[in-house]
Amino acid sequence: MSHVDEERQDYPEIVIETEVGDDHVGTLTFERGKYNYLSAELLGRLAEGFEELSARGARAIVLVGRGRHFCAGADFASNDTAAPGAASSPLYEMVPRLFARSLPVVAALQGASVGGGLGLALAADFRVAGASSRFAANFSRLGFSQGFALSYTLPRLVGMQRASELLMTGRTVRGEEAFAMGLCDRLAADEAIVDEAHALAAGIAAAAPLAVHAIRERLQGDVVAEVKRALERDWHDQTTLKLTADFREGIAAARERRDPVFTGS
Repeated sequence: MSHVDEERQDYPEIVIETEVGDDHVGTLTFERGKYNYLSAELLGRLAEGFEELSARGARAIVLVGRGRHFCAGADFASNDTAAPGAASSPLYEMVPRLFARSLPVVAALQGASVGGGLGLALAADFRVAGASSRFAANFSRLGFSQGFALSYTLPRLVGMQRASELLMTGRTVRGEEAFAMGLCDRLAADEAIVDEAHALAAGIAAAAPLAVHAIRERLQGDVVAEVKRALERDWHDQTTLKLTADFREGIAAARERRDPVFTGS
């Protein structure tokens, strides 16, 4: 049985769908425009979806971004992002809720997971990608520093050296390289990403649920507190760098689809 929750917004519509199968696997599918851009509202609705699926008897969750891309991050051309110098980010205030969930999540990562979209992918416990999937922590190419707690989650996943290179260069990583470095856990045919994610989730859901909960809780440790601390540090650095000429150049270059020319000012 599928539950569909739709809400019309000025830019753009958010669609959330949740479903629980006989195998105790819950599926949460989200859609927000062509690129699944992040917003505080979207993250809040995802957290609510995780809680709903837990209450409906799911034992593991598959997270799917419907459309061409899993999530292209924040849209700096919209009004969704906080202004430079703002005291806090409504979007970042929602992030800890995603990590505070009780169930393991497998993210099906088709297309691009970029910037904050990569942060959302790393909020999951496991990731399944295809050869054409691509990942980028492209903050440095926009003239500012990482967010969405990637300063904590990315080194924890791939190690400090790999994380440093990805964050400092902002380069794009394709599916096979992502799999080799541990950025994703399974590599599937592009058309089978969701099916493979479901198979992984089903394997988890078939295990003893109380044991899975205890294992995950021990492995996660103080993840919510660590994420909150990382978000505070990230936001401080980002708000400072958003006031620079390099940030203005990075955003302009991204909009104009050209290479940025940074001056260090």
